[in-house]
Amino acid sequence: MTRIIAGVARGRRLSVPSSGTRPTSDRVRESLFSALDSALLADGAGWAQVDVLDLFAGTGALGLEALSRGARSAVLVERSRPAGRVLAANVDVVACPGAQVVLRDARQLAAVPASTPATLVLVDPPYDWASAAIRGLLEELRAAGWIADGAVVVVERAAKDAESPLPVGWEEDRRRTYGDTALWYGRVAPGGSVPGGEEGG
Repeated sequence: MTRIIAGVARGRRLSVPSSGTRPTSDRVRESLFSALDSALLADGAGWAQVDVLDLFAGTGALGLEALSRGARSAVLVERSRPAGRVLAANVDVVACPGAQVVLRDARQLAAVPASTPATLVLVDPPYDWASAAIRGLLEELRAAGWIADGAVVVVERAAKDAESPLPVGWEEDRRRTYGDTALWYGRVAPGGSVPGGEEGG
């Protein structure tokens, strides 16, 4: 069962597609958003200043968690139409303003004009995606205006994959690991704090 952890929609249950998605566990989401809370505090910012781009959104748990905590907007990108229907239903359940569902392959998103450059990018691709493919996708979206200067980027990967999914030249922090899952944190441009910390287990 997947629930919103904190914020105005805390405790609301999210539906999960019967197949084709891998929802981020509660433990990993709690650690992820604790790190993001700390980064925002260090930057002297708040969730109300955050615009989210949630790639490979699946249930929408990451983007909707951010909205529940007060994020200004969240673009939720999912290519599967069955998963997209579940995602749209979860947006209704959470009932937070600012959510936009985009039914499109993330690799085609760069062809669509960006409404607002994201200051927080959450990336949870299938584990069979190569790190090089993720780097290429992030570079394309940055060039197309989907990702803002200084944006925080978090990529979820299999822990056994030690190759960074972050583009060369982007500020990178050590990953955090949780069982078979790893989170990579970085920023698009140098400067500012980067959430995360020492590699865990």
